[in-house]
Amino acid sequence: MKGSCHCGAVRMEVPSAPEWVGRCNCSFCKKIGSLMAYFPDDGGVKIEGETVAYIWGDRMISLHHCLTCGCFTDWRSTGDQLTACESSRTRSGIGKVGTNARLLDGYEERDGKSFIDGREVEVRFLDNAD
Repeated sequence: MKGSCHCGAVRMEVPSAPEWVGRCNCSFCKKIGSLMAYFPDDGGVKIEGETVAYIWGDRMISLHHCLTCGCFTDWRSTGDQLTACESSRTRSGIGKVGTNARLLDGYEERDGKSFIDGREVEVRFLDNAD
């Protein structure tokens, strides 16, 4: 599944449509309004194009956005054990990467619900207020 920022300078590819997305209420996520799709950090998520990283707080993740249009694209591990916006480890012990589901091709909202390719996607509230 593919997607891009508004101007198309940053492109992403994820292994599949997410089964659910996370709506986090941390101080960063509530300001940018992204819905995060989580995937194992095993090379299956590909981000192409130049981004700028913003690192803050516990410095465990870098939050990336497009240099041209400013769209938030993804977060990545800084190499340390992660704790932000949900447990960072899958049951298999592999780390996670988060992508902005709103940028995926086929994402839409209708009547307050999120859909990808016409299929409703569960939105889970992630209580990470700081």
